[in-house]
Order: sequence, then structure tokens, then C-alpha cells
Amino acid sequence: MLTFEEKLAIIESFQELKRHDVSLGRVNFHYEDSVMEKKTVVYHLHPNGNGFVYAELIDANYPLDAKGMVNIREYSQEQLRNIIKASITSLSETEPFEENWINNEEQILTITREFETWDVYAGELLDGTYATYNAAADYLQQEGFRRLKDEDAE
Repeated sequence: MLTFEEKLAIIESFQELKRHDVSLGRVNFHYEDSVMEKKTVVYHLHPNGNGFVYAELIDANYPLDAKGMVNIREYSQEQLRNIIKASITSLSETEPFEENWINNEEQILTITREFETWDVYAGELLDGTYATYNAAADYLQQEGFRRLKDEDAE
């Protein structure tokens, strides 16, 4: 396991991140140029080595908590660099966002980013509009939908 100082050095090597000291010696790092409302890339990096990286929009199978964060406590230098780079990229993409969700009845709804809102569509019909991605995703999860991955589409 990397020490707090080693993780801090790796994270600080990403010049696009801005450090924010928070309580109990913890540190957050924000990506101020994010095209999303979300700006926090590293959350509560603690002197004991624990911490989190935002990975909700990364196209990979990271074990996410309810906030879309991945625990980086046991990450190697390479793993930490890769997830931070992917997190920044996911918050930088300005291309239209579209993500399909499916339920047990194989109905598909789509989340899209349109201007400043997150919209859920059933085909061409607007099902709902949300202020954040998390709100739209929460709605879909509550309705029994899950993110449609590439392997699900085959």
C-alpha cells in the first residue's frame, strides 16, 4: 500500500487538479475545468492512506459506492495514476453524453446530457428531467433499471 505522502505526490503530479485541505488532515482534489457539475476527483485522502476517486462515468467495472467513488486504499502507483487520469477524462468530455439502462423486462431508457440538464428518454418520449446525473441514475435504479454495458447488448 502506498503511503499518504506517496499518494499525495502522485495526485499532485496532475497539474490540472487543485488541492483543497479539509477536516481531520484529509485532502480533496478538484478538477476546476470539469464540463460537469462534479468537480471532485479525489475525495477525503486521509493520512492513514484511505481515500476515494470519482469513477462513476468511467467505462470500467470499478466497485462504486453510492457517490460514484472508488476506494483507493490498496491501489498501486500505476492503478492510482490510471484511475485519476480516467476520472479527469470522464469529466472533460464535451461530446454528447448518452447512456442506456435496461430492466428485467428488457425495456431500455436512455440518459442524455442536454444543455444543463440530464434527461431520461423512453425512445423519443421524454420520461424525466434532472439537475444531476446522480439524480437521473437514482431514479432509474429505483425503477428497477441497471446500466446497459457493452456485453449486455450482444
